[in-house]
Amino acid sequence: MPADTAKAGAKGVLIAAPSSGAGKTTLTLALLRALKSAGRSVVSAKSGPDYIDPKFHEAASGTPCINLDAWAMDPATLQMLAHRQADSHDVLVVEGAMGLFDGAASGKGSAADLAATLHLPVILVVDCGKQAQSVAALVHGFQSFRPDINLAGVILNKVGSPRHEVMLRAALAPLAVDVLGVLPRAQELGLPERHLGLVQAGEHPDLEAFLEKASDLCTRNVDLNRLETLAAPLSPAGDNRENLPAPLGQCIAIARDVAFAFSYPHLLDFWRRQGARLEFFSPLADEAPSPDADAIFLPGGYPELHAGMLAAADRFKAGVLRAASTGKLIYGECGGYMALGKGMVDADGTRHEMLGLLPLETSFQTRKRHLGYRKVMPLRGLPWQMPLSAHEFHYASIMSEGGAERLFSAEDAEGNELAQMGLRAGSVMGSFAHVIALA
Repeated sequence: MPADTAKAGAKGVLIAAPSSGAGKTTLTLALLRALKSAGRSVVSAKSGPDYIDPKFHEAASGTPCINLDAWAMDPATLQMLAHRQADSHDVLVVEGAMGLFDGAASGKGSAADLAATLHLPVILVVDCGKQAQSVAALVHGFQSFRPDINLAGVILNKVGSPRHEVMLRAALAPLAVDVLGVLPRAQELGLPERHLGLVQAGEHPDLEAFLEKASDLCTRNVDLNRLETLAAPLSPAGDNRENLPAPLGQCIAIARDVAFAFSYPHLLDFWRRQGARLEFFSPLADEAPSPDADAIFLPGGYPELHAGMLAAADRFKAGVLRAASTGKLIYGECGGYMALGKGMVDADGTRHEMLGLLPLETSFQTRKRHLGYRKVMPLRGLPWQMPLSAHEFHYASIMSEGGAERLFSAEDAEGNELAQMGLRAGSVMGSFAHVIALA
């Protein structure tokens, strides 16, 4: 939607923390559900390249969540996406990533950068479980570190007792910062994790009960009305421009299930608005991509946890192979890239036959973390013949990768040249990079 048709006065707030592990994700989910239960029209976004938290946001608010990435997206794109997301809603709640000022290796792309670009006031979630008066020094530092950041309030988490709360409030009083809430320790509100982050929302055994319990705790201990009052108008969307990569085709078949869950909503929505038809299929349910599709997209996810099922999914494999034989564009990212390879070794050392369309063998028997932003340039084949902002995060080891053309030249977040990434064999191509936007 053009910026001039977005809801006038769309407002937002950013939930951040001094570091990871302070409880901001649980608190964000609690706020979303509590505001929704109070009759507010609330929508959310997640700072940075995160695929998992947004699905929890959607479950909490009932509205799809988008990613806003201050490293990968330029200001115009961030503003347009934020306005589009906030349109017709009372408040946009953005969850930060890591600590407020933590970004890429270059220092750019932090939640603070996003807050500054969008003029979002910051609510700081502070883990007070092992501190008392020292909380004042911490909050003062976050208040004063960057003059372009408005730290509008704090929520004190993991407070041990009424006496502990009194000490914390007394220490913070000279700072004139709003204490919007005080949450007691609640061990039962932890979320299960695995190697790429939280266990996916769709796999949570009793997510609805968790959200209701978190919402109740938030409603009883956080001043929701005051928090909403602190929400500020988003910075204006300027030139109606979104620097995002064009659709892969006119009809795109997209794998979607717990093995292939990592596709960005902002890209899929942009492709739709560019006139592409998106059709989804589940490889784990042994569904083949639509024969009408002129492109197939296999996103990332957790194929390594379901490698046996994928190896046995004959209709899925036959459908993709048939599309490849007719020259249709087939593109895979990370988990999708691994599925396009010859074989995948799971954590137990068992090798599973994959699609065999790229000369790639991967293994999870010995895990090694690969993490960071990438700027990539397609060498051939993709319709995106321009620099792209991307992110890489996986634990797979490459056992062999050769016998085909490379797909991307690459740099890291600091501009250092990296080895060329990915493979291309005819119309089949992929890499470990998750593309986010045009660079």
